[in-house]
Amino acid sequence: MAGYVLATDVGLVTIISMATDPLLQPFQLKHLTLKNRIMSTSHEPAYAEDALPKLRYQLYHEEKAKGGLALTMFGGSTNVDKDSPAAFGQLFAGTDEIIPYFQQLADRVHKHGAYTMVQLTHMGRRTIWDAENWLPTVAPSMVREPAHRSFPKTLERADIKRIVKAFGQAARRAKEGGLDGVEIIAYGHLVDQFWTPLVNRRTDEYGGDIDNRMRFSREVFEEVRNQVGDDFIVGIRMSGTEDREGGLTQDDCTYIATTLARSGVIDFVNIVKGFIASDEAISHVIPGYGTPLGPHLPLAAAIKEAVGLPVFHAARITDLATARHAISEGLIDMAGMTRAHMADPYIVKKLERGEEDRIRICVGASYCINRLYTGADALCIQNPATGREETMPHVIEPSIGERKRVVVVGAGVAGLEAARVSAARGHDVVLFEAMHEAGGQVQLLARATERREEMIGIVDWLVSEVGHLGVDLRLNTYAEAADISAENPDVVVVATGGFPNTSFLDKGEELVTSIWDVIAGSSSPTGSVLLFDDHGNEHALSCAEKLAADPDILLEVVTPDRMVGHEVIGTAHPSYLKSFYEHDVVMTPDLRLVSVTQHPDGLAATLHNEYTDTYTERLVDAVVVEHGTLPLDDVYFDLKENSTNLGEIDIDALIEGRAQATVANPGGAYQLFRIGDAVSGRNIHAAMYDALRLAKEF
Repeated sequence: MAGYVLATDVGLVTIISMATDPLLQPFQLKHLTLKNRIMSTSHEPAYAEDALPKLRYQLYHEEKAKGGLALTMFGGSTNVDKDSPAAFGQLFAGTDEIIPYFQQLADRVHKHGAYTMVQLTHMGRRTIWDAENWLPTVAPSMVREPAHRSFPKTLERADIKRIVKAFGQAARRAKEGGLDGVEIIAYGHLVDQFWTPLVNRRTDEYGGDIDNRMRFSREVFEEVRNQVGDDFIVGIRMSGTEDREGGLTQDDCTYIATTLARSGVIDFVNIVKGFIASDEAISHVIPGYGTPLGPHLPLAAAIKEAVGLPVFHAARITDLATARHAISEGLIDMAGMTRAHMADPYIVKKLERGEEDRIRICVGASYCINRLYTGADALCIQNPATGREETMPHVIEPSIGERKRVVVVGAGVAGLEAARVSAARGHDVVLFEAMHEAGGQVQLLARATERREEMIGIVDWLVSEVGHLGVDLRLNTYAEAADISAENPDVVVVATGGFPNTSFLDKGEELVTSIWDVIAGSSSPTGSVLLFDDHGNEHALSCAEKLAADPDILLEVVTPDRMVGHEVIGTAHPSYLKSFYEHDVVMTPDLRLVSVTQHPDGLAATLHNEYTDTYTERLVDAVVVEHGTLPLDDVYFDLKENSTNLGEIDIDALIEGRAQATVANPGGAYQLFRIGDAVSGRNIHAAMYDALRLAKEF
């Protein structure tokens, strides 16, 4: 890499690299000296308790500070007033009750040499009315937001005055709480709802030309400054263009940013790109896998050139190479690696140690953000410790007990994680895998379409880590009970996964193929294809996307759910829908496949509508089905009778983070456990969580 000096001494190389790596150079932000150029931008993981950043919230951000970043911003969309209710579990900074929790979080972050700031907002129309205080949502004009669906009240002058004051008071609370700054969010929220002609249709002094539309934001920032003074960091996170017909252009946004900068009310600008009033729109603002890395860097660089203030930016900066390019070329001043730190909070420490190749890289699965759309907390698809810092370790400590012989059967992600954690605990680990490569279903999913290729990064990291830790990985080895017992194990973990369930049909099981056969390429249907999805997740949609791209296939996706891809929401589903519409895929909800029979013209698929209790038939060339998996558990049951625990897992001990100590068969030779899809079909995160919380106690 340019700027790196080769030396024979590894330690010297590391020192020289640290001295020259642009990511490890300090940055002066007003009176703050940020120790490097890596940050985590504000986001809401829905870890709040009573709308306050209590212990779980604090530990999540402290872990990133331990990991070495310079700045962790928190409290995405923290609300400042009571008519801005939480739509996805946000904090509330509208009373002094939050101040001591700010202080606790700040203390935790500061002791590791990092800084922290909170993001403040009034959501305006971008929230719901039928929650908390049941107040109407508000906006500059009565223009409905498609995503949150409310019809807002048009703000009156008294409302504006009240909300402006609330922003200032919330900022004052942040300062009194020992935080290092605040950031006002202005993309899709009330501040920029005033800016954009798409929402602001007022004819008073808050509407009309761009300077009038900026009046509310000027009043907000002036009130914030009045409350916190000039010695406190105040910034804005805003769109550099709404990229929408009739919306704010790049010139408009540049004018707004430079006007605020010249007025002296802001100290930095954090740039995003796009419009977030619909699910389709926000999928471009927060892009996931299958999109280019750093797609919005040119926009951030253009704003930086014009505004004359430090510019932060985060969008698909998932790896250090992209971040290093952004900083070394002067495109931005601080690289926001937000989802990247959910995957691995120790990015900076690993870089400093010369272990860049050991960083667990975000694959853009968007599992974290998409959970928020269901009212759940944000979790990383591949790091089950994220958000569980109180009970789950990011750094596995060696066991203080005796070294054990651990045999893991199956090298999917559950087995790989069990092997990784067991080896990190200091045990002697053998990992059997029947196939020629590790990864199981994730390998297949990554190959389903070009867009999902990044998912293989989950497997690549795990394989690399088990190799680094000395796990004896034996590929092309179908391990039976005798083979496993021959290893004289102390612990056996069965992670053999599952196989497609086609047994749900009344008749015709032998006539259908599973989505996994199609994804793997062992089945290649042509002509008219009916894909029946009774699961609703990305597995079937990935298969459908693969089939739809074949010009020789006419595809209908049928589901008993109210919509195709019922579990695929948030930022994930727009790309699938775009593909389906482009390829004329027929999407049919509310029908259940009950049977398939042979017909002179192909296959007759019988579908049942439970609402009308009627049946209909499709004549097609092929039927592809997804109905989850059944556990592949023969070896588990073969091993069970010779185990000390007879395969039993102490559920209370598992939940409470204690070692498994059940002895149901004192004469047994080993402890036996099964995890992941070998228990029941769930998802990648569940499989890896099974493995981590079990093996961390070995």
